[in-house]
Amino acid sequence: MIRPYTPSDRSACLAIFDSNCPEFLDPSERSDYEVFLDSFAVSKGYLVFEQSGDIVAGGGIAFYPDDNTGWFCWGLVARDKHRQGLGSQLTQARIDLARGRQGITQLELDTSQKTKAFYESFGFVTKQITENGYGPGLDRYDMVLSLTHT
Repeated sequence: MIRPYTPSDRSACLAIFDSNCPEFLDPSERSDYEVFLDSFAVSKGYLVFEQSGDIVAGGGIAFYPDDNTGWFCWGLVARDKHRQGLGSQLTQARIDLARGRQGITQLELDTSQKTKAFYESFGFVTKQITENGYGPGLDRYDMVLSLTHT
């Protein structure tokens, strides 16, 4: 079940973050994620994937006034739940949410080389690569998906 984040999900979301360090996330990013959860997750419509009563994934999409772009933020799946389709379901839910919002013509995100192929499978294309953009050995890929021709 995909549902809106609530503050009571905080510790589960942080555990998901921790499960992906250091292979997929640099530990130095944790404080940014904590600030996001505490200050923006509810207002920006962060979603969590609940399975058998446990939070196993989370992902957000932000929309800004007067902008035709949606921004994916903090898409995470518990490490022991990778390759089970949860990330695909959560990503598709966020794409569908953007398609249903009037005036949104594209989605943007940033991710690492470890997950760029996953997002490419949804049609995202790389705009820019920043070597070691997240930390040593984790390059940043800025990607975009056009919603106007699909």
